[in-house]
Amino acid sequence: MPLSKLLDWRLHALVILVSLISEAIGILRVPMGPGTLLLLPLFYAFIIGVLVNPNVTRTAGRFIPNRVSQAAGPLILLSILPFIARFGSTIGPAIEDLINAGPALVLQELGNLGTMLIALPVAVLVFKMGREAIGATYSIAREPNIAVISDKYGLKGPEGIGVMGTYVVGTMFGTLWFALMAGYLTSLDIFDPRALAMACGVGSGSMVAACSAAIAGSLPEMKDELLAFAGASNLMTYATGLYLSLFVALPIAERLYTLLTGKRQAKPVGAQVNATAEASEAPEEERPERNLGKTAIVMAAACAVAWVANTINGAGLIEALPGMLILYVMTMIGLVVTRYAPFYLPGVAWVSLVSILLTLPWVPGNAWLVDQLSAVSFLAIVTPVLAYAGLALSTRELAMFRQAGWKLVLIALLVFTGTFVASAMIADLLL
Repeated sequence: MPLSKLLDWRLHALVILVSLISEAIGILRVPMGPGTLLLLPLFYAFIIGVLVNPNVTRTAGRFIPNRVSQAAGPLILLSILPFIARFGSTIGPAIEDLINAGPALVLQELGNLGTMLIALPVAVLVFKMGREAIGATYSIAREPNIAVISDKYGLKGPEGIGVMGTYVVGTMFGTLWFALMAGYLTSLDIFDPRALAMACGVGSGSMVAACSAAIAGSLPEMKDELLAFAGASNLMTYATGLYLSLFVALPIAERLYTLLTGKRQAKPVGAQVNATAEASEAPEEERPERNLGKTAIVMAAACAVAWVANTINGAGLIEALPGMLILYVMTMIGLVVTRYAPFYLPGVAWVSLVSILLTLPWVPGNAWLVDQLSAVSFLAIVTPVLAYAGLALSTRELAMFRQAGWKLVLIALLVFTGTFVASAMIADLLL
């Protein structure tokens, strides 16, 4: 996308306005049964973002051109990276506690199997779904999981329809669902909060951000510790999640589907179709490390938006400036490493690793870095991400959501719930 579109002042001004309004509303606690539903500023930012999206409401389309919505898409990933850097800055100082919790961090990844163990039987036995249930329930359907289904079955088959349905629901509602679910379960005081924080790590970047922010908002006195556990868990997901999905979760989903239906496993079609052509139908984000000069400029704009949004519930502009500059530098270093590393890891993983290394207790200057970063509020810099996300919903995603139907919506929410709860249970038992 041209740099001029990504720097459109109307987009960033609108996100700043939405973020400031959302931050001013603050955190609302809604009693619900034995627990409390936590409504965070990021929730309002997403809702307002959707309402002012020209693809959603005609009134918004009269004042906001469609190119603003198109430019918001790439900004989601870019604006989440400073948060990931802030995330990592809590892991470094807490490295000893994380090492002590090592077994819980590693084995809670098996919670990903909770996706199909809960959702697949419901999809097959209750909703009478066919093989699309496999694609819809074997994972939380992020980009790597879509690639696995595309390679093995093709995206035009029922498995492809299923994984794409869960992806679209996750894109539209997954972040909010994780935030609401995490905040509510924290209020019930059933699980160790650290276990819930680790369970946040199974999601995408925006899901992890919203989920961990909700838990930290419920227990501000444990904020740094909880964010450290969530960040470490997310790193483990990047390291093992794809392989667990490919070699464990998908075969189990196939076997469970066979047991539930008595039907034989479908023959993989990866060798029979043009997998490359079909993979092009999958959602694809422009990798920011491919054009570092362009990314550096747009990242500066994203950090400026977060810097202003931080003024309501964080520190003032002058006080928070060093912290935001540090996050910017950490983010760009991580993207440079992503570009030139001899092996590939997603940019979010490298950014997190860079911030972890710079804030380890034995690294010179780590205390100053941590002190400067304390002026940047976790919750505040997540809010613009959700505003961009609400604005970025395209007509294609809205159409796919309508085609997916209410059954896939419910199944996708079961997938997210099963993954989160199963991961939290395993982590809780091992802590």
